[in-house]
Amino acid sequence: MRKFTLSCLAIIISLIFGALILWLMGKDPVAAYMNLLQGSGLMEKAKYAARQNMFTDFMSFIDALTPMIFASLAVALALKGGFFNIGVSGQMLFAGFCAHMAAMFIPSKIVVVIVGFIGGALIGALIGWLKCRFNVNEVVSSIMLNSILMYLITFYINTFYVNPVSRQSKAISEAARLTLSRFRWEGLRIDIALAFPLAIIMALLLHWFIQRTTYGYEIKASGLSPQAAYYAGMNVQRTALMTMTLSGALAGLAGVSYFCGYLASIQPGVVPSMGFDAIAVSLLGGNNPLGCVLASFLITVISKGSIYMSSSQNIEQEIASLITAFILTFAACSAIFAKKGRK
Repeated sequence: MRKFTLSCLAIIISLIFGALILWLMGKDPVAAYMNLLQGSGLMEKAKYAARQNMFTDFMSFIDALTPMIFASLAVALALKGGFFNIGVSGQMLFAGFCAHMAAMFIPSKIVVVIVGFIGGALIGALIGWLKCRFNVNEVVSSIMLNSILMYLITFYINTFYVNPVSRQSKAISEAARLTLSRFRWEGLRIDIALAFPLAIIMALLLHWFIQRTTYGYEIKASGLSPQAAYYAGMNVQRTALMTMTLSGALAGLAGVSYFCGYLASIQPGVVPSMGFDAIAVSLLGGNNPLGCVLASFLITVISKGSIYMSSSQNIEQEIASLITAFILTFAACSAIFAKKGRK
């Protein structure tokens, strides 16, 4: 309950700071925040394009929300085990790329999910192995892998897999894509996120795994005090490797739902910022899987609605990123206060 209160306080303070900045810019903070809700399909807009309405905007919002849930779960699980997985973006990119390659030979949605899961798990396992075998700090190795994977994948896309018109990777086939793009229903064109139910299921399973299983208890114990866990007879290195492998696997699911769902292609030379936003989401959710779902909802409202806010109020989209940064800062501060309160 204390974590929930501190998270709510962090959100309120962040929104106040954001409103103050908007007011200093000469903008109406209330109208700007309403635009965030309208752009996410949570409030009705004044006008809509053909075959669009509030429901289609909301379904597009769900499509963007799905990878954020997976990414925040990846960060939360790693933090539970005492690791800071800052390489979620690289794991997402690698998993999405592997799924694209697999879809060229077997255009199947199930294959895309399985390949992405395994691809992310392999990178997570590599980070965990480097930590266990050579005591390489996971922050350093994950950051380096972000760059290494980005450059390798960029080279391959630009050399063998580029679309000459968009200068991005070739689009994944509709048979393998995890989003039903422009699905027609009642005269509307709807984007249906097929991986969204899986994201909710994974959040519930992860909550049960951490709270109700022996392995989940060992992850929490190792995260709180590796030495105490070792003297209690736990295999700390095995737990660390398992934690990072599972974290990478969740990041892999984020990658396929992003690059093979919300987006249909991969932009060379870029790692998805969602992997870094997921840190704010996890902290805001108290590193609790169910809290991550709620926090993902809020952060996605800000990021998704920023496009409509920018067009309606002539406000730079970076303001939304600034609000997210405020949330990250105050959420981190609230985590410190929570630790001090337990002492």
